[in-house]
Amino acid sequence: MVNDQDPDLRKDKTGDALKAQRFQMIKDIAKELEGEVVFPICFDTALRLRKELQNPDLHIERIAKFINVEPLILARLMRMANSVIYNPTGTPVRNSTEAVHRLGLNVVRSTALAIAMNQLMRTKELVHFSGVATSLWEHSIATAAAAQVVSKAKSRLNPESAMLAGLVHDLGAFYTLYRATQYPELRIRPDSIKYLLIEWHESIGETLLNALELPEEIAQAVIDHDRPKALPTMLLSFQDVVFVANLISGACPSWLKIHSAELEPLVKQAREVYSNLLPEIDKNAREMKSVFA
Repeated sequence: MVNDQDPDLRKDKTGDALKAQRFQMIKDIAKELEGEVVFPICFDTALRLRKELQNPDLHIERIAKFINVEPLILARLMRMANSVIYNPTGTPVRNSTEAVHRLGLNVVRSTALAIAMNQLMRTKELVHFSGVATSLWEHSIATAAAAQVVSKAKSRLNPESAMLAGLVHDLGAFYTLYRATQYPELRIRPDSIKYLLIEWHESIGETLLNALELPEEIAQAVIDHDRPKALPTMLLSFQDVVFVANLISGACPSWLKIHSAELEPLVKQAREVYSNLLPEIDKNAREMKSVFA
């Protein structure tokens, strides 16, 4: 058993010790991605989902709203809707609305409830990082709202698919956080965990979305979304939309600032360029969050 009071244990790992820990974690992640992936996103959302989905009178429209603000459950339902069982013609669904209607009320309810229950069983390790998980979730909602509004106003891309890409763009961060907390030594080293999130969440996110069999353009949309680059003048891909939406929503949670010196002027520029859309974006984000109010 790990002694949290041991001063040596509480020191953040550096050098070869940190590299060894990272290598072991990568091996564990690679093995887990071969099976069914379930990990907690946010305790409050999983708890509320379980409660709501146990209501037999809940309409499919209401369920769809809950699904639209829970990244992992939405990704799993998309995968199911595109499976051979539910998609014998090979026509893929590209957003949550299509997935929910293809699967139907009973399948969506039972699947979402099962995943939410599984998430709740796994939240014990995240208890000390609930604030981190909540800020990640709130940032994901803000980015999803921005992606939907911006794509509708400034591109020819499907706004619902853009919202999906925005919602899951930091799924790799949730997963990395959960996997890191499986190691007792890392659980008492918050700075080491944050370092792992900063370094890995984008690459792990792409791998995770591919493992969850989301459409390729959605998985590719998460690539380098926190890396400084010129603001695109035209939004030609979901990657462009997610990059812009991520900037509009603040680039990343305050505790996870990556390349902050380079990103801060980009955040300001993006919010100026899309200033006329900010009221609608804020309204959409509030409405999405209100589902769990």
